[in-house]
Amino acid sequence: MTADSAQSLARLAAERVDHRFKGLPPDADGLTVAELAGQRRNLFTGGFATPVLALSAERLEHNLRLMETYAARHGLAFAPHGKTSMAPQLFQRQIEHGAWGITLAVPHQVRVARAFGTRRVFLANELVDGAALRWIAAELDADPDFELVCYVDSVRGVELMDAALQGATRPVDVVVELAAGEGARTGVRTESECAAVADAVAGTLTLRLVGVAGYEGEVPKADTERVTAWLRRLVALAADFDKAGRFAGLDEIIVSAGGSAWFDAVAEVFAEIPQLSLPVLKLLRSGAYVSHDDGHYRKLTPFNRVPEEGALEPAFRLWTQVVSRPSAEQAFVNAGKRDAAYDLDLPFAQVIRRDGAERPATGVSVTALSDQHAWLATTPEADLEVGDWVGLGLSHPCTSFDKWQLIPVAEADGTVVDYVRTFF
Repeated sequence: MTADSAQSLARLAAERVDHRFKGLPPDADGLTVAELAGQRRNLFTGGFATPVLALSAERLEHNLRLMETYAARHGLAFAPHGKTSMAPQLFQRQIEHGAWGITLAVPHQVRVARAFGTRRVFLANELVDGAALRWIAAELDADPDFELVCYVDSVRGVELMDAALQGATRPVDVVVELAAGEGARTGVRTESECAAVADAVAGTLTLRLVGVAGYEGEVPKADTERVTAWLRRLVALAADFDKAGRFAGLDEIIVSAGGSAWFDAVAEVFAEIPQLSLPVLKLLRSGAYVSHDDGHYRKLTPFNRVPEEGALEPAFRLWTQVVSRPSAEQAFVNAGKRDAAYDLDLPFAQVIRRDGAERPATGVSVTALSDQHAWLATTPEADLEVGDWVGLGLSHPCTSFDKWQLIPVAEADGTVVDYVRTFF
C-alpha cells in the first residue's frame, strides 16, 4: 500500500457515523467509523436497525484468496472490475491479493479510484468525453507511476480522444475492443475495422496502442463453444497486430477479457496464446467474485464447471424484520427495492432468527418487492411471526453494493469487525 492510499483509507475510518448510513445503530451517531468498528458490536444484539446489509468477513476473505490463487495458477494477471463494489477498501484488498490493478467503466469511477491511490486502471469503455480526457491527461502528467489503459472501438472515437488530449505530455494507452459478435454490445465488429482503428491510433501522438481486449459475456447465445471461438478471434487479432509491427517499442502486449461467467474459457484460450514478439500480459477482469451471490452468479460461475478449482461463497446477507403477518399464507418484511437487488432475481429467504436462535427459512419465499417491503409467501410448515429477523440472500452483486453506503463486515458469530464504504 502506498502512503497516499493509506492516508486516504484512514480518512474513511475517520468519517463520522450519522443518518446517512442505513441500518447502523442510532446510538453510534457521532462516532467515527474506526471507533464503531473498535467496539466490535454484534450485528444482532448491538443496536443495528433492520434492514441492514452485511458482508461475511470469512467468505469475503475466502473469495479474495480463491481468485488470487486461480489467476496465479493459470498465469493470468488480474484487474477485477471495481464497478461491482465501488469500495476503495475492497480495491486495496484485491490489490493486496495480487491484483495487477482495477478495471473501471466510467470517468467518475476512475476519479474514485485515484482519490484512494489506485495506481493501475483498466478503463473498459471508449472514453470520448473531453473534460474527462483532459482530467486523465493531467493525472498522467502529474503522476509518473499512474498507468491507465482505455478501450477504443471506432475511428471517430480516436479522433475525439486525440482532439481532447492535445498538449498532454504522456500518451494514453489504448486497446482495440473486439466486439463479441453482431448485435453484441460495444466493440469493433470485424478484423478489418479493427485494423482501421489501429491505424487511426498510430496516426496520433496522444494515443499508444498496447493491445486488444473485449468482453466474452456479450457473445450472442453464449456457450462454451461460441465463447471459445470468440476468444480465439481475440488472440488471433493480437497475433496479427503483432506481426504487422503495431506493438513496436512496447515492453509487453495486453490481451484482456474475462467477466464472471466464462473466466475458465478465458484461462484455457489464453494459455494457447502463441509466442509473440513481446511478453503478453494476459489480463482477466472478473469482478462479481468478491461478494459472489445466491442467485445469478451462483448459477453461472465457472467453478460449477471446474469444481476441482474450488468454489466461491456468497458473502452478502440482507437482514430484515417481519413487520406484518396478515394471514397464514403471507408475511411482509421491512426491506424492498430501496435495499435489495432485484434486476436479475428476487431475494431468497434463507434463515430466520428468533430469540438468538437461527434456523432455515423453511416454507418461506420472496414473491415480490415494493419500495420498502418484501412480500413473503408462507406454507404451513413456515414458523414465522412478527418481530422475527429474516436473512435474505441476494442476486447480482453490482446492484446490491450500490444501495448501501456503509456496509458492516461481520464474522460468523455476528461480531462486526469492519465497515466498507461505497462510492456510486
